[in-house]
Amino acid sequence: MTPQKTTTKKTKTIDDLPELQPNPFMHEILDLASKQRSTTLKAEVLKKYRCDPLVTILIWNFDDTCKSVLPEGEVPYSQPDEQTPFDDTLSSSMNKAANSDYMPDEAVRNKHTSIRKEYQNFYNYLQGGNPGLSGLRRETMFIQMLEGLHPKEAEIMVLVKDHQLQKRYKLTLSIIQTAYPDICLLYTSPSPRDLSTSRMPSSA
Repeated sequence: MTPQKTTTKKTKTIDDLPELQPNPFMHEILDLASKQRSTTLKAEVLKKYRCDPLVTILIWNFDDTCKSVLPEGEVPYSQPDEQTPFDDTLSSSMNKAANSDYMPDEAVRNKHTSIRKEYQNFYNYLQGGNPGLSGLRRETMFIQMLEGLHPKEAEIMVLVKDHQLQKRYKLTLSIIQTAYPDICLLYTSPSPRDLSTSRMPSSA
């Protein structure tokens, strides 16, 4: 009787994953984390590529004390936009662009701005951040920012403003808390939705 061979399946680690280029887009980090099957590996990806812009959008999305002062839902947009071949609401256009291959990342990396460059201005879109800013001016600034972002980064911001990032990426509050235990209290804090008490990464 021939003995059966037993094979041990190797557990994938962070070292087995593809290396992102320096200063990756936020969507590249979130895509890589989202694709992992284990929650441990998802958290490891977030740990490896931790940066203030990434932490900022995750806090905005998952922290109940961070309240957007932008209208919920679709972002209206009627002007021609050279970054996408679509003419629709901006949210719809970005969704189509984000799921198309009309322009590779290599071609747009130097053409568009990024969340890395814009995140220090996010206080303008949160309650308590810039109360002197009119609603119209705030919405105009947000749309202008979206127009300059890579389509997939713009998609992230539209989702984050409505706390809906998890609809696009397979990430949960538990995974974020595992990856960044030093900011986990933000998610249970009963303090008012005010940036003066928020622990978002400083823009100073």
